[in-house]
Amino acid sequence: MKSALKLGVAGLGTVGAGVVNLLRDNAALIAARAGRPIEVVAVSARDRGRDRGLDLSGLNWHDDAVALAADPQVEIVVELMGGSEGPARQLVEAALAAGKPVVTANKALLATHGAALAKLAEAKGVALAYEAAVAGGIPAIKALREGLAGNRISRVAGILNGTCNYILTEMRVKGLPFAEVLAEAQRLGYAEADPAFDIDGVDAAHKLAILAALAFGQQVDLGALHIEGITKISALDIALAGELGYRIKLLGIASREEGGVTARVHPCMVPVSSPIASVDGVFNAVLAEGDAVGRVMLQGRGAGAGPTASAVVADLVDIARGCHAPVWGVETAALAPSAPVPMERHRGAYYLRLMVLDQPGVIADVSSVLRDMTISVESMLQRGRAPGEAVPLVMVTHDCEEAQMQAALTKIAQLPSVVEQPAVIRIETL
Repeated sequence: MKSALKLGVAGLGTVGAGVVNLLRDNAALIAARAGRPIEVVAVSARDRGRDRGLDLSGLNWHDDAVALAADPQVEIVVELMGGSEGPARQLVEAALAAGKPVVTANKALLATHGAALAKLAEAKGVALAYEAAVAGGIPAIKALREGLAGNRISRVAGILNGTCNYILTEMRVKGLPFAEVLAEAQRLGYAEADPAFDIDGVDAAHKLAILAALAFGQQVDLGALHIEGITKISALDIALAGELGYRIKLLGIASREEGGVTARVHPCMVPVSSPIASVDGVFNAVLAEGDAVGRVMLQGRGAGAGPTASAVVADLVDIARGCHAPVWGVETAALAPSAPVPMERHRGAYYLRLMVLDQPGVIADVSSVLRDMTISVESMLQRGRAPGEAVPLVMVTHDCEEAQMQAALTKIAQLPSVVEQPAVIRIETL
């Protein structure tokens, strides 16, 4: 067997510690599959004195993570610090420039600087691997880049953030408001103290930008995405969605359209019969549609020490075996420019929930606005009778354009009988 492949690991948080433990616990199995042992020889983290439950004796410790790139013992750099700028970016750039392969779980870095990093890796002839950056332990990157390499992909979509999926699941199952479930998610460690990246849809957008670049052979372009989070989803909307035969999920969806690619992250109502509707809790799911294979869906744990470490080690085994795929599936010169289709051109059905005064003429007023915008109503639901008080009025539309719906919402919000901002959720059939 060949000599050990020596790693430098930057970041010893949940994932970093998980990688070190997995490499040690499954050392013999991993060595057999990699054709050589894989050994951590150097580490870097912010707090040297913190107890991480790891035996770090005998390892080189670098207070400056970037120094791992210059450590003569380190053959591969594993970057698990996170963040699109600062030490994480500096380390990855320094390691690639030094001709050392990099394995990372950093979706923000790849979504923001993926094109430049891919060019640098290609110029130096080394691997930049990132299976762990999208959907934790689900092999979504390998599936798109390698397993479906013979397919023309028409759509890639999924539940890409476990925190949001957990919150929406708990709101549905327990009938609790958003703020209460978020607080519980933070207590359980499913949500950060500052949860904005998750609940505002940014984390899912980073992952979708990566998947879209792979699926469509185009340059990664985070700025092209339409992004909405889940903060406006109410327990009432979740309950009403259930009555209509839907569940609400935060989805990332990228698809080929006439004239380019549409990529968007936002809450969606999906039929309860859809496989993705049953993916609950902290689980993730990734769906791809190819011209030869049809529809493929993968699901599993999207975060955590074990699942993410599993993805990191899978990349290390590939590198140890000499497997070296282009970062974005093709050489950078073959990547097409990003050609985003504006969100205004999105076409689909919509769920529209209004809080209106229970008085004559309300439905006629709303219907006239929708008629003027050439939006047709498929079904309507009204709950409660409270003359002179606000009650929910729900309409489900036939397909229309986003621009039409947004214009209609502006006019409907101005009606005297509408007492709060309308709630609108796009309907998707995945």
